[in-house]
Amino acid sequence: MLLMLTLVTVALVVFALAGYLTLVAISLVRASRSVRAIADGLEIVQRHTRPLEEKLVTINGAVTALRDGLAAADDHLGRAAQVFRL
Repeated sequence: MLLMLTLVTVALVVFALAGYLTLVAISLVRASRSVRAIADGLEIVQRHTRPLEEKLVTINGAVTALRDGLAAADDHLGRAAQVFRL
C-alpha cells in the first residue's frame, strides 16, 4: 500500500513538473517570436532613418549660418542702441 502511494505521488510530481516545463517552453517560444519581431522592426527603423544623417548635417550647417547671421545682427543692433543711447 505504501509503495503504491509513493508511486502515485512520484507520478503526480513528475506530471506536474512536466506540465510546468511545457508551459515554460511555450512561453520561451512566444518570447523568442516577440523578440525576433522587435529586432526586425528595429532593423526597418534603422533602414528608414539612415538618410536622415545627411539631411541633418545640411540642416545643422544652415542653422549654424543662421545663428552666426543673427549674432552679427544682434551686435549691429547693440552698437546702434549705444549710438542712439537706447
